[in-house]
Amino acid sequence: MPVKMILDQGRGPMRIYTDEVESAALQQLGNIVRFDLVHHHVAAMPDVQLGIGATVGAVIPTKGAIIPLVGVDIGCGPAPLGWLRTPLPDGR
Repeated sequence: MPVKMILDQGRGPMRIYTDEVESAALQQLGNIVRFDLVHHHVAAMPDVQLGIGATVGAVIPTKGAIIPLVGVDIGCGPAPLGWLRTPLPDGR
């Protein structure tokens, strides 16, 4: 899937994989990319839209953090099965 736009408002790049994005969703992505835990950039997939807390259709690579079940949509988010029982590298 080709990147359609790369926007950087001085906070970090936002890679957009669609032709149209609501201005409210772009603002929300701009807020997210400022967090220290974000690793380099955020990405917006074709289903991008304003969300509650985080942008629907966003990919947020992180460093030193895991953000499970970000979405509030019914059935959205990863299924926390066996991987939650695996200790993190620092022993937690």
